[in-house]
Amino acid sequence: MNRRTLLQTATVLGGHWALTRQAPAVITRDEARPQLPSGLQLGDPLSNQMLLWSRTDRPARLHLEWDTSDKFTNPRRLVGPTALEHTDHTVHAELLGLPAGETIVCRARFEDLRFPGRFSEPLTARFKTPPTTKRNIRFLWSGDTLGQGWGIDLSRGGMRVYEAMRRQTPDFFIHSGDLIYADGPVPAEQKASDGTLWRSLTTEAKSKVAETLDEFRGNYRYNLMDENLRRFNAEVPQLIQWDDHETRNNWYPGQVLEDARYKETSVNLLSARAKQAVFDYTPLRRNPLDPDRVYRSYRYGLSVEVFLLDERSYRGANSPNRQTTDSPEAAFLGTAQLEWLMQRLKASKAVWKIIASDMPLSLVVGDGPQNFEAFANDENGVPLGREREVARLLKFLKDNRIHNTIWVTADVHYAAAHHYDPKRAQFTDFLPFWEFVAGPLHAGGFGPNKLDATFGPEQVFATVKQGAPSNRPPLPEYCWFGQVDFDSKTDALTVGILDGNGKTLYSVVLPPTR
Repeated sequence: MNRRTLLQTATVLGGHWALTRQAPAVITRDEARPQLPSGLQLGDPLSNQMLLWSRTDRPARLHLEWDTSDKFTNPRRLVGPTALEHTDHTVHAELLGLPAGETIVCRARFEDLRFPGRFSEPLTARFKTPPTTKRNIRFLWSGDTLGQGWGIDLSRGGMRVYEAMRRQTPDFFIHSGDLIYADGPVPAEQKASDGTLWRSLTTEAKSKVAETLDEFRGNYRYNLMDENLRRFNAEVPQLIQWDDHETRNNWYPGQVLEDARYKETSVNLLSARAKQAVFDYTPLRRNPLDPDRVYRSYRYGLSVEVFLLDERSYRGANSPNRQTTDSPEAAFLGTAQLEWLMQRLKASKAVWKIIASDMPLSLVVGDGPQNFEAFANDENGVPLGREREVARLLKFLKDNRIHNTIWVTADVHYAAAHHYDPKRAQFTDFLPFWEFVAGPLHAGGFGPNKLDATFGPEQVFATVKQGAPSNRPPLPEYCWFGQVDFDSKTDALTVGILDGNGKTLYSVVLPPTR
């Protein structure tokens, strides 16, 4: 991103920062201060830039200072955007001019607009900026937060998986989608498979399916009531994707609902409100030329580059998925996004290219008795329907000798490692590669799913076996995330699957192809 684009982005976000010479005075009466109930979030990191998010409870202006030391001996002080009603008092602030490859500490406070000089208590965030050279990198990924009615149970420690991930001290985290379950109300009590009661915090927004913009936003407010998540958000920059449950299960553009729970039946309208809530409540940077666009890429020096896909906005309707020609009905990524992905992969100078897909490639994910929700169509033959996009991409990678790609994904509520080889495939014009699945972060457990053989996947590892009970509660042993370590000396990747206690269940070392 060049300087002009950065400035345009800051303008879009309302991030008109002004330098201040001295820290403003702070009052001491706690009951009168602005409150910051949702903490700080960090996201979309660049080598000299970070997007910071926060929310207060009233109209207020953000004041921020940052330094490379928690002693703040040489702080840069900034006065930033205002939190107003139209964004539910959320703000996004661009931190510019950061040193690359450094640890940054920042403190944020809000000043009440009605009562100048009345400040909130400060909140602190700590993060690493991406390097410009090759160095060791660790990142995590997973998906599926707070689904199937399993809410925040304080007696069980809340969403403990986020604390387990924080302790791994990653450079960044990819949330692979299903940030919320807008279609999943949370009851006060729910019986777990072991017969015990799961007692959840409840809110009005989580008492019904989300239809209004405020109800969608309320789902994010609920998640952010969890202390583990807030602590994680303030230390680990995130790369955000979205999938279906940010709106509704298995939705697609143009769908009209036949669901008695919904008064609003237009999915186009519901998804527009849902996407607005995603941008309001996550550190997801808007593209100044296409503000609704979610797909993008991020480079971490010469080590890894991450390509984040959007497999929800451009798809055709869910169908039997057996179209024999390319068409809008067979689209999944869509023409523009697929072309962007191929050209960005071709231009990448990173050793490893990480394709972050919000849905798996070959796991069969049904939508009713005959339609399909993901790429695979359970046909086990030549590429048809949405599989045609996969075939086109894989052939492009082979033709252009683009090596060292792996796929990371979530969605199916269990974890697995899949190796793809043309020797086992019906479509053979591609290079062997790996796909790794993780999740859920905090939702009901399911799986394992059937594998479609079109691209020759082999299940090397899975956290569940056939016959495992469905909708397992999100106990730490049933929550999984993935971890990737890049070794700058050997250029190898070590990919692991860990549980909600931070225990490594599976690991594989992938040497690079030179």
